[in-house]
Amino acid sequence: MKKEDVQNVASTPVNSPIYPLTEIYFRDREYLNIVYETDKEALEKVVPEPLKVIDNKIKFEIISMPDATGLGSYMEAGQVIPVEYNGEQGEFYLSMYVDNQAAIASGREISAFPKKSGEPNLYVDNDVIVGTLDYRSLRVAQATMGYDYYKMEDQEAIDAITQPQFMLKQFRDYDTTLIKNELTRSQITDIHLKRAYRSPARLQLFEHVMAPLADFPVRKIVDAQHIIADLSLGQPEPIYDYLKDE
Repeated sequence: MKKEDVQNVASTPVNSPIYPLTEIYFRDREYLNIVYETDKEALEKVVPEPLKVIDNKIKFEIISMPDATGLGSYMEAGQVIPVEYNGEQGEFYLSMYVDNQAAIASGREISAFPKKSGEPNLYVDNDVIVGTLDYRSLRVAQATMGYDYYKMEDQEAIDAITQPQFMLKQFRDYDTTLIKNELTRSQITDIHLKRAYRSPARLQLFEHVMAPLADFPVRKIVDAQHIIADLSLGQPEPIYDYLKDE
């Protein structure tokens, strides 16, 4: 391989890149969102400044992506926390557990998504939508939601899944020194909503040291949403540099 060709390699391995350099478009992206009240003190311990926790709520989400350009079909699950940055409200992405290695690698290397390996699942069981997250052999989360009871207003549903996304982007040098440590912002803007409902729901979280979702206990479920849409993700942009800003 010539030196000038190296820059055209999408990712390593050079003869079998783990992901392509292509614009990813999601068709029939399906969300199960459960918003619940938890302990605000626990949220404040994991949300980095200058983000501010605005209340005691957190969202558990499972997303099924059956048709993602360049990545195929996969699922992810995790927790996001409502926050505020310079007067703008959005969500801090705390964790994402994903069953697709290309999505994990590209999400971490190109964007700033906090992805790690996990086994989420989303399916319909009779009159119930079921969402689960396993970390290898152990169950760490299980959600059940009535199947599409009450239709959401279109704009309300769009707003629910297009909140500004705040995430940490980190790179370390060979000696483990931080060479990039930024807060980023992205937002979904290209969206075609297909359906959106809310229903009663339940959520169980189970203790696990490597998937600590249960650190944020379920005090009260305040909303549960089932949303399907076509969309593309917005490009992250740095908004705060921890190595330079004070």
